[in-house]
Amino acid sequence: MRDAHLHPAFAPRGVLLLVLAMLPPLAASVLGQLFTAVGLVGWYRTLHKPFFTPPDVVFPLVWTFLYALMAVSFWRILRAKPEAGPKGMAIGVFLGQLGLNVAWSWAFFGQRSPLLGLVVIGLLLLAIALNIRAFAKIDRAAGWALYPYLVWVGFATLLNAAIVFLNR
Repeated sequence: MRDAHLHPAFAPRGVLLLVLAMLPPLAASVLGQLFTAVGLVGWYRTLHKPFFTPPDVVFPLVWTFLYALMAVSFWRILRAKPEAGPKGMAIGVFLGQLGLNVAWSWAFFGQRSPLLGLVVIGLLLLAIALNIRAFAKIDRAAGWALYPYLVWVGFATLLNAAIVFLNR
């Protein structure tokens, strides 16, 4: 069996854990969108943005993919058998980085503060790296699944920093 350290994926327990694993990323997505909507329509459009800013349509597409990867990654951790390693800290780090994810939307869009957003996204970047490390100790694939998220938030950090610079 390839993933002997995990409980079966599509047994009743595995399916229930999939539903549970989807809830935190879904909640983060909805809360983040609520904060984003506050500043996106008017305020964000007035900011000077760097040439490498993606078109607005790119953001929801990328974030949908990333939240799905987060859910799958979290599902693998929830399915891990006790012998795979202790899960409490890894789950705490995962939920903490999701909290920072929402906090960035609140800071940048809700508070209309690119500078505060830059501080929060720096913390988020660190939290994602810690999350990858914590998940990889339990399940290597769960850790690897978070690398696209790390790369995107790295890019978003650069974008956020450029917005701070261009709007000082």
